[in-house]
Amino acid sequence: MRTSTRLQLAYGALAAADTLLAGSTSRWAHRARHVTKPLLMPLLGASLATDPAARTSPLRTSTLVAQAAGWGGDVLLLCEGPKAFAAGAGSFGIGHLAYISGLARHRDAGTPITANRVARVIAGTWAVSGPVMAIAAARKERALGPTVLGYSAVLSSMTAAANHLSPELPRDARLLTAAGAGLFLLSDSVLGSRTFVLTDPPARMESVVMATYTAGQLLLCEGARRAGHKG
Repeated sequence: MRTSTRLQLAYGALAAADTLLAGSTSRWAHRARHVTKPLLMPLLGASLATDPAARTSPLRTSTLVAQAAGWGGDVLLLCEGPKAFAAGAGSFGIGHLAYISGLARHRDAGTPITANRVARVIAGTWAVSGPVMAIAAARKERALGPTVLGYSAVLSSMTAAANHLSPELPRDARLLTAAGAGLFLLSDSVLGSRTFVLTDPPARMESVVMATYTAGQLLLCEGARRAGHKG
């Protein structure tokens, strides 16, 4: 078994463990996550970096940069409070910009993104939900309003870009990338609702956040891995 495969399996096991811990209210589980959560992106990034088949992928570098920024977001969000949330969102925002940089270079140049039905749905959804979530965030902490609005715009842009890749890339790479971005968007939508909208959210919602987030990152990574394959 290749090193990259072992690392990917280790990531999957760790992601499952962290997802279970995330939904627990015990102090032990919270302390354990200071070990499990920061290890997620280094394992996933190492699986991509050590895969010889991924060296020719046009999405490899941008994905590794995004994963590094995701690690920063994971660590920062282990802390509580508005400042930690804003810093974590900023780090993830940098990661989404990294994803966008790679995706945009390999977009479907033959079709404007405004003609892409999925991209239009994503844009329309953000136009309705983004300001609502930002207002809800501002009610808890005024400075978080612009942060949430800007972050949600970047995340939605990344998801739209993931659904507008060049047909010259392998079909499975395009499908995996689009699915991963969609799960990332779903994860942060649940996180935003839990943090800013619901008054007494169940602890298990955090497990939903982590399950969709870790799966999304895995699929984005796998999409990047397969983007270098021929055919």
